[in-house]
Amino acid sequence: QTRSLLGVFEEDAAAISNYINQLFQAMHRIYDAQNELSAATHLTSKLLKEYEKQRFPLGGDDEVMTSTLQQFAKVIDELSSCHAVLSTQLADAMMFPITQFKERDLKEILTLKEVFQIASNDHDAAITRYSRLSKRRENEKIKAEVTEDVYTSRKKQHQTMMHYFCALNTLQYKKKISLLEPLLGYMQAQISFFKMGSENLTEQLEEFLTNIGTSVQNVRREMDCEVENMQQTIEDLEVASDPLYLPDPDPTKFPAHRNLTRKAGYLNARNKTGLVSSSWERQFYFTQGGNLMSQARGDVAGGLVMDIDNCSVMAVDCEDRRYCFQITSFDGKKSSILQAESKKDYEEWICTINNISKQIYLSENPEEIAARVNQSALEAVTPSPSFQQRHESMRPAVQSRPPAARTSSTGSLGSDSTALSALSLDSLVAPDTPIQFDIISPVSEDLPGQAKSSGQSGRRTNPFGESGGSKPETEDSILHQLFIVRFLGSMEVKSDESPDVVYETMRQILAARAIHNVFRMTESHLLVTCDCLKLIDPQTQVTRLRFPLPNVVLYATHQENKRLFGFVLRTSGGRVESRQTSICYIFESNNEGEKICDSVGLAKQIAFHAELDRKASEKQKEIDRVKEKQQKELNKQKQIEKDLEEQSRLIAASSRSNQSSAEGQFVVLSSSQSEDSDLGEDGKKKRESE
Repeated sequence: QTRSLLGVFEEDAAAISNYINQLFQAMHRIYDAQNELSAATHLTSKLLKEYEKQRFPLGGDDEVMTSTLQQFAKVIDELSSCHAVLSTQLADAMMFPITQFKERDLKEILTLKEVFQIASNDHDAAITRYSRLSKRRENEKIKAEVTEDVYTSRKKQHQTMMHYFCALNTLQYKKKISLLEPLLGYMQAQISFFKMGSENLTEQLEEFLTNIGTSVQNVRREMDCEVENMQQTIEDLEVASDPLYLPDPDPTKFPAHRNLTRKAGYLNARNKTGLVSSSWERQFYFTQGGNLMSQARGDVAGGLVMDIDNCSVMAVDCEDRRYCFQITSFDGKKSSILQAESKKDYEEWICTINNISKQIYLSENPEEIAARVNQSALEAVTPSPSFQQRHESMRPAVQSRPPAARTSSTGSLGSDSTALSALSLDSLVAPDTPIQFDIISPVSEDLPGQAKSSGQSGRRTNPFGESGGSKPETEDSILHQLFIVRFLGSMEVKSDESPDVVYETMRQILAARAIHNVFRMTESHLLVTCDCLKLIDPQTQVTRLRFPLPNVVLYATHQENKRLFGFVLRTSGGRVESRQTSICYIFESNNEGEKICDSVGLAKQIAFHAELDRKASEKQKEIDRVKEKQQKELNKQKQIEKDLEEQSRLIAASSRSNQSSAEGQFVVLSSSQSEDSDLGEDGKKKRESE
């Protein structure tokens, strides 16, 4: 019965412990919340006092707002003091009693329970040992020890049990005290807090709060009126801006402005992340004078991208993206590939940068001057995107000319050089000359003007250098240099003596491309050998065009923009069949214009020296042939003399032999006649028969 009753008391103690733990957590949350409220109220009062020290970008010095917030700060500071007092009272009157009950009384019950359990187990073990004692007398000593253990364990169990039962009985009273004392302290602390609050909230404060409420209502009405006006403005803008939401609007409805000297908008910039990999970053770009600026999201100001005075801009194909164009600085050391969002932006950016590169923005009416310059350029050039009808006239013929030296210019494409000031444009470029913007492909590798043999045809260049049954034309060339170039255009020129012809052709071709939206370029591999220049398709390795090196009479690269270079090719035929024509080809390279011109110059020097060596070799062969002929004549004469001497010796020997033969024949004949007289008639017949 005792142990059964003890189990009931222990179960009740466990339930009390569980409930008190939950109540303690709830009261502790109240205490923590009050502490947080007190700290937050104090911080609010502090921030309101510091309002007058703040410098808001859109807010002026509002003295009314500052004084109002100072008044609020004073009241909230008093409330913060009241909250601090309430926190102290809650800690002393509410948290302390329940914490004492939880930490002291409940833990005492748990400790006594463990001690009682240990004593009970020791008593059971001692009784078990005592029950196993033997009847023999020699175990008296062991019997005494076991008896002493039973006595000690039973006494310890009894004393522990009495203290444990007493603590369980006392717990019923402590439970009531631990529940009522914290609640009493909480209510007294709250009553004290409300009393302090009622003393601080005077009638004067109530009047102040009423006035502030009225002001807030007035501000709210003003805000509602302003929001209504803004909503109407938003609706009007949505209706007017609906066509602008399209990323690529119809160019017929929204044509591009080509006379701009300022432009701003978002572009995608290509950044190289490795040898073959790249990434695109969207940024806001704008022009500022002769500079191109960019501003990333979050930046307060833009940064310089490059100086676009005297720069070059053209459309490029990049990673299968649309509307890409490339800007190259005047010295060719810096370039940037950008992508526009629409075709309209794409054309406007190219035209704007082209106008800025001519420094039109420095004039008083830049857009008017840009329109006049573009109209003049439009009248000066007549581009034609396809030139199949001029293909035969543009095929070069082999004409010998001494090697031309590479020259350079100090002028830019947008300005006139020193030589151009003395020569008119008509003396450099043929009038009414169309411009060829594409490469006619495929083209055979035979020399222009010559008929193909039955075994020759357009041959594919083997990229691995292996012969495919016929020996390549440039296999014996000691110079093979390959460059990546992009064909900009070509046109017929009048003169091929001055490098200014190349510069003027560059200017007209670039102007025509910008005005007529011819932005796409054909990329090829330019192979420089000692025999010719070849444009090879990088994909199929088929030769697109072949320029015999002797026909290249002039070549030059621009001094400021090293990426642009060109050469003049002298051809047979043309619009007038009875005279030779000169055609200027313009290319863009990857900052290798000077290298290409150096390579062409080296090839012409090698070809010139090879020609000199060939002529010297032919002359030496001619001399050797003459000497050989003379030697043959001399040997023939000697042979004749030798034959005559041999014939003379044979004649002398023959005469001597004939003389001896005649003497012998005479002796034989005499003897035969004597024999015939002795033989008779039959013998004579037999003799004659023999």
